[in-house]
Amino acid sequence: MASFVPRTVFPTLCSLPRSYFLGHHRAGLNKMKTMLSYIDLVIECRDYRVPLTSRNPLFEENLAGRERLIVYTKQDLGSEGRRRDRDRESLIQQWHHPSSVLFSDHKDKRSVLKVLNFARAHAHVKDSLTGSRMLVVGMPNVGKSSLLNALRQVGVHKGKAAPTGAQPGVTRKIGTTVKIIEGEESGEGVYLADTPGVFVPYVPNSESMLRLALVGSVKDTIIAPTTLADYLLFQLNLYDPKIYEEYSSPTNDVTGFLNAVAQKTGRLQKGGMPDVEAAALWVIQRWRSGCLGRFLLDEVTESNLGRELRNSEGLGSSLNQARRADKDMRRQRSRQQSLEAG
Repeated sequence: MASFVPRTVFPTLCSLPRSYFLGHHRAGLNKMKTMLSYIDLVIECRDYRVPLTSRNPLFEENLAGRERLIVYTKQDLGSEGRRRDRDRESLIQQWHHPSSVLFSDHKDKRSVLKVLNFARAHAHVKDSLTGSRMLVVGMPNVGKSSLLNALRQVGVHKGKAAPTGAQPGVTRKIGTTVKIIEGEESGEGVYLADTPGVFVPYVPNSESMLRLALVGSVKDTIIAPTTLADYLLFQLNLYDPKIYEEYSSPTNDVTGFLNAVAQKTGRLQKGGMPDVEAAALWVIQRWRSGCLGRFLLDEVTESNLGRELRNSEGLGSSLNQARRADKDMRRQRSRQQSLEAG
């Protein structure tokens, strides 16, 4: 029997949407800009599994002038704690210099304390009688609210202050500031404000959109679950196809893979037919929870880091250009569909 050969390239899907920049994203960003006069530190969250793709230049362009701490959330879902993971984290820290970078798992107290200690040290330098005000920002569903709740619980031993959910859009408005560090004699303490996730105005390619959708930055209704499952299968095969050997033999065929998963997990329709969509959603959720491998979707190399910076230059300030590009792409799709119909 021939050995299994995984796909090395995922096909370009021209029909995928390339934007998820919603009305409350724009409103939230505009509100953040008005708050800068009394904000001491911007904590920008990015998803550890997509360190390049979850970068939003809108924050750098619109919230400039304030010190920034970049926190890569959900480290537990993308790192196995091996040497290669540490080397990759070191490369990311060099990429962001001189900005500070931390890698975080909001369920790990030691990890949360690192963020708290940074905030405390920053507030101590400011030494204000009115305390320190900070803002947590990031793409949709990167874990901003979960981080805020963890900081509050560890910092002042109080319960959940911000609602969280598996789908993006739970936080739609900027909330009131929440105390995360008690004050001392010389000040009132440290307060943090939660904000709605803000998507990039335009995603440069379909694979980046698939990555953002797979980590949950886009609602599951935007891209077909079977399409996302196919991209996940592609990534699983590149990482280690043995991860899913409990459900299926190694394969590049998403239909056969999902049929096998449906049979193994009992996701069947009337008559015993496999429920392919239910199987796709189940597989996606298993990966998101860390039960089907803990790995990155982005390839972090020096050349890719440099390319990401070049590709995103001017992206945040060029919303009109993004709209034009989106319209052009829709026209091209329309022409292609007309040609195929004819």
